[in-house]
Amino acid sequence: MADDGTGALPNEEERALYRAVLAQGGRVMFRDALAENPEAVLRLVELGFLVHHAEDASLTAVNPRTVSDRLSAGLRSAGTRMLIRAEQMPGALEDLAQAYDATPPRVDRTGEVQHVHGFGQIRHRLLQLEADAREEGLALQPGGARPAGHLAAGLDRARAFLARGATLRTVYHPGARLDEATADYAAELTELGARFRILAEPFTRMLVFDRRIAVLPAAADNSSAAFVEDPAVVGYLVGVFERDWERAERVQWRTAPQDGKGIPVHEQVGRLLAQGLTQRTVASRLGLGERTVAAHIARLRELYGAETLFQLGWQMRADAPEERPE
Repeated sequence: MADDGTGALPNEEERALYRAVLAQGGRVMFRDALAENPEAVLRLVELGFLVHHAEDASLTAVNPRTVSDRLSAGLRSAGTRMLIRAEQMPGALEDLAQAYDATPPRVDRTGEVQHVHGFGQIRHRLLQLEADAREEGLALQPGGARPAGHLAAGLDRARAFLARGATLRTVYHPGARLDEATADYAAELTELGARFRILAEPFTRMLVFDRRIAVLPAAADNSSAAFVEDPAVVGYLVGVFERDWERAERVQWRTAPQDGKGIPVHEQVGRLLAQGLTQRTVASRLGLGERTVAAHIARLRELYGAETLFQLGWQMRADAPEERPE
């Protein structure tokens, strides 16, 4: 920051000392002045208001007009140099300005809608999005049964997606519940923490990855798809999904895979929760990871419509069969 000249002016203490020197005839002993206020003495000497005479170790006052003329000349000289630099500045940076003007404008692609055509190209793009997603997958899947080949191919990818700690929610039409392959697919992924619901209303196919990009059909036969990245549009589509999700029906899918005791794992988790055990204790008791237990709890809360773990335990204790002594 440039000096505006105020730094060359004495402060109040320095002015008081200068007046005290004048009151003594404009000449004092250097040691006496130092004893009174050494900082002010040195500052006044630096600014030129006092002159130190080494031969007799005295200080004499200088006419402030003389100091003013010297300081003014210095400021005018500095100002002239700054004006010259200001005039030269555009020319000194002209090469950089030309390079900036020649750079193609940056395109913000977040508002674009990319259309992909052909089942193979669409599938390739979807696989890329699945591999990159880390937090959440939302899906509206209309129609009845899904092709068994698609389900089998997607099962391992869905397992890997959930294993990364992501969440997966899907809405089906009622026909999916009656299809064995689809029901088995939903049941197995539900055991891993995914959630599936049924909505008996018309809705459009849609996929959303990490609330960052949405995929919509762009042709009636699904041979073309629109990949949307505009945050405002994606936010709106997430709202559409949440609206359908809240209206959709919770479903008890087919019996989950069972452990060696013949009791589904999620039921074992539920029984231990009903006994008042904590999530960590349940995980330790069953030899499961806490994330796996959390997935089972999410499924149970879904089935029972419980908003809190306390409500879930209360409802499960109410539904638990009475144990009779042998």
